[in-house]
Amino acid sequence: MTRYDDDLRLAHTIADQVDSHTLSRFKALDLAVSTKPDTTPVTDADTAAEEMIRATLHHARTRDAIVGEEFGETGHGSRRWVVDPIDGTKNFVRGVPVWATLIGLLDGDEAVVGLVSAPALGRRWWAAKGSGAWTGKSLAAASRMHVSEVEQLADASFSYSSLGGWEERGRLESLLDLGRSAWRTRAYGDFWSYMLVAEGAVDIAAEPELALHDMAALVPIVTEAGGRFTSLSGAPGPFGGDAVATNGRLHETVLDRLAARD
Repeated sequence: MTRYDDDLRLAHTIADQVDSHTLSRFKALDLAVSTKPDTTPVTDADTAAEEMIRATLHHARTRDAIVGEEFGETGHGSRRWVVDPIDGTKNFVRGVPVWATLIGLLDGDEAVVGLVSAPALGRRWWAAKGSGAWTGKSLAAASRMHVSEVEQLADASFSYSSLGGWEERGRLESLLDLGRSAWRTRAYGDFWSYMLVAEGAVDIAAEPELALHDMAALVPIVTEAGGRFTSLSGAPGPFGGDAVATNGRLHETVLDRLAARD
């Protein structure tokens, strides 16, 4: 089996560089915020962070392609680095510390490396195919993660995104039905929901509308922790445009509950 330890170490090096920059711009009085064509916000911190990531990857992985939220896709290699410089930009803009840099690696159509760094929370999570999922401040100071062993929906903690997207996708009633059946519901949002699944603190996370850059880094972390990550239709991986992550034991039940209703 191909090992991706060197790629994971590179992702950590990049995250160390980017964390310093994004933290310096968090709550900055001169933060420049504009609106993209899809009406989502982007800041000077987003664009500068992605430029930093791209510069390092261009030097260290010359044959690999890069897919980024802010500058699209460059290169044509079968290996693609997929990056979201700041996942949770709305939180970043409002001074909420729940935001992170996501760095993922696809080898063909398989997500094989994922790193999520949330410096304002003082947290980092990572995984490489076959190497397990870990959390800590560095490779040398880490603890292994495992999903929960909860088997019944009535005992499960469920984290979801804002209600508007579920309503637009015709799945609001399905979401509410799942929430009523679960032991606990919270909207932790963005990357954090999925990292809590990997840690075993949450059992289910789901969102109705996501892009590749939102998910590529999350998939290896959840799956290497023993969980499942699919689209709402059940297709594995980060390509379905939406996401369900669970501890595995609850996955089929959750997919059934979140199915669109006529």
